[in-house]
Amino acid sequence: MLEKTIRWLGREFVALSCEGKAQLTPTEQASELFRCCDEELRRLGLSWDQTVRTRLWARDSESRELGSLERLKILSGGGRAASSSYIAPDHFHSDARIALDLLAMRPSAPGLGKIVKEYEPPRRYIRYLTFDSIVFLSGMTARLPTLADQVADILRDVSAGLSDAGSSWENVVKICFFLHRSQKLEDLKEHFSRTVKAEIHQMEYTFVDGYSAEGKLIEIEVTAKIATESVLHT
Repeated sequence: MLEKTIRWLGREFVALSCEGKAQLTPTEQASELFRCCDEELRRLGLSWDQTVRTRLWARDSESRELGSLERLKILSGGGRAASSSYIAPDHFHSDARIALDLLAMRPSAPGLGKIVKEYEPPRRYIRYLTFDSIVFLSGMTARLPTLADQVADILRDVSAGLSDAGSSWENVVKICFFLHRSQKLEDLKEHFSRTVKAEIHQMEYTFVDGYSAEGKLIEIEVTAKIATESVLHT
């Protein structure tokens, strides 16, 4: 397991990354990965309650589906967090079929808890969560004919989520784009810039091979500050 402690946005984050054991089934690999992360979080004085984002990597579609179902079973209640999942064989350094990235945040003051916003009706993944004046949106996708269509649809959903959480594009601190290998990065950047005019300092781009369904070409993860944070900390 790779563990990093990061100071970001005036808070302490713990990032965990690990890969499954190749001799186990995908379900067993996912279960074991979450068990190991749970133990490590507890050792650090954290728990699922402070987990803000999980990212599941899979070698193939079947593994992604089984891993996603296991995550849904384990991260229930207070463990619900922003999430995403990708098919990306090149991500792996071993023969594992499942890998996991997990991000937990130590709040700036005691007693602060995360507030989870579900879709209506609920889906496997949450719409977003807010925690200590930061909003974490789950990865968003769309099933439309072209990359341009999908980007535009996702950005509308992101805008709505940010507004509902009390934030905006001007308060976005990080965007992660997971682009299908069949697409061009230059096209993605052009489509994005047509809609979003705010200056965003952290923008990460990763190529992947698939998502939860055929036809999807992009998944976008967004993290932002709550718009009133400057007032809360003066």
